[in-house]
Amino acid sequence: MFIGHFGVGFGAKSVAPKISLGTLFVAAQFIDLLWPTLLLLGVERVRIVPGATVVTPLLFEQYPISHSLLAVAGWALLVGLISLVLWRQPRRAFVLGALVISHWGLDAIVHRPDLPLYPGSEILIGMKAWSSLPLTLAIEVPIFALGVWLYGRVTRPDDAIGKWGFRWLVIFMGIVYGGNLFGPPPPSTTAIAWSGQLQWLLVLWGYWIDSHRHVLGHG
Repeated sequence: MFIGHFGVGFGAKSVAPKISLGTLFVAAQFIDLLWPTLLLLGVERVRIVPGATVVTPLLFEQYPISHSLLAVAGWALLVGLISLVLWRQPRRAFVLGALVISHWGLDAIVHRPDLPLYPGSEILIGMKAWSSLPLTLAIEVPIFALGVWLYGRVTRPDDAIGKWGFRWLVIFMGIVYGGNLFGPPPPSTTAIAWSGQLQWLLVLWGYWIDSHRHVLGHG
């Protein structure tokens, strides 16, 4: 899942209007922002197998630090605690922690049974929505569309950057998503890891456009 997680980040602005969109993206995509670095370090492993699923050619062989449920709960707690220490706002901390957890829940819907409950767990979770392209689109596209709609409903642009930067971000995410679905398999696991690091550009884009928009009722 890709745009679904970002859709959750967009939508969270409606319940946490004081949090920048970039920060919401970081929380919603936290474990997928962490995973590429662990992949580069050789701590976690993925294999490219064309046809592994209808949607993705990736077989996630080992990623207990970034994607086991217990580890994700720990990351969510850490993100929430850091937020609480920095801003002293329990609601903000709860929202960010919940976004981290949401990632695992959405992944559990689409992944093959490859998500461990804890490091070393023999029980692997996954409902295999990726076995069907129509089912995947029926899940992910509405989540993204709803999140974008919620963000657009509660914020208004202050200038052209706030207006067009937002629209082009949505369009760009759609293009990347289409490339992931219909493009050729990645050439190597290293290429996967480095392309995963490029998600930080989307985070920065989120901070940028959000600074050029205001929440309705907040000036």
